[in-house]
Amino acid sequence: MSITYETRYASSPEAVKKYDTSELRNEFLIDNLMQEGKITLTYSHYDRYIAGSAVPKQPLKLESVDPLKSEYFLERREIGIINVGGSGSVDVDGQNYPLAHKDALYIGQGAKEVIFKSDDGSNPAKFYLNSAPAHTSYPTKKVNLSEANKIELGSLETANHRTVNQMIIGGVVTTCQLQMGMTELKTGSVWNTMPAHVHDRRMEVYFYLDVPEDQSVCHFMGQPQETRHLWMQNHEAVISPPWSIHSGSGTSNYSFIWGMAGENLDYGDMDVAKINELK
Repeated sequence: MSITYETRYASSPEAVKKYDTSELRNEFLIDNLMQEGKITLTYSHYDRYIAGSAVPKQPLKLESVDPLKSEYFLERREIGIINVGGSGSVDVDGQNYPLAHKDALYIGQGAKEVIFKSDDGSNPAKFYLNSAPAHTSYPTKKVNLSEANKIELGSLETANHRTVNQMIIGGVVTTCQLQMGMTELKTGSVWNTMPAHVHDRRMEVYFYLDVPEDQSVCHFMGQPQETRHLWMQNHEAVISPPWSIHSGSGTSNYSFIWGMAGENLDYGDMDVAKINELK
């Protein structure tokens, strides 16, 4: 079978305080992405969010999985897709959308047939997927990286100079609740998302990419006064609960895709933790 899935249940902050390294990784790390010839999905009970990947050497069709209890995958959901591999395309109910490296595609509720394709099977497209429940249907829309809303943040002096590319977000694409974008750190900068923060009305998933083969990213999570960390490699993702900070520092510069869902679409609505008060 070309599609596999696993389910992750929600964990309370009180429980997570007692987790050892293995438990933290088992609960929050997604390390089975980008398998050639397969679609892999992780269904989280935080806001019923799905994170996954599709790497088509031959065309791969997105089909429903048992937790959805639906006839087809997008019967009651929306999905965002960002290509982090070679050039490819996505067929949506017979219409083809070419996606170059780091281009994005939003598909609204109700699309019945979604097929992932690579232009060259020896250099396949690597589609990173995020999906959330939807209450209505919005139009499918492609967003090139050059069309993203770009925000420059941080500085080289504080090792966090970065460009935030808002791609599937209000003002660029109309969605029910799903939001996605890509942050690219400049050479010499390693810190993302500082100052750290939480947003209690939505969860988030981080997917790390452009991490050099011999380097790593240390991702920080947990309540601001009870932080924990996970060492992560290229093309791995981490689930961030609403009560958790989400920040990281790498041994080299890198990029990451952030995706989020919940009852709040206000990107700036967050509770910031002062850097010198983190514990």
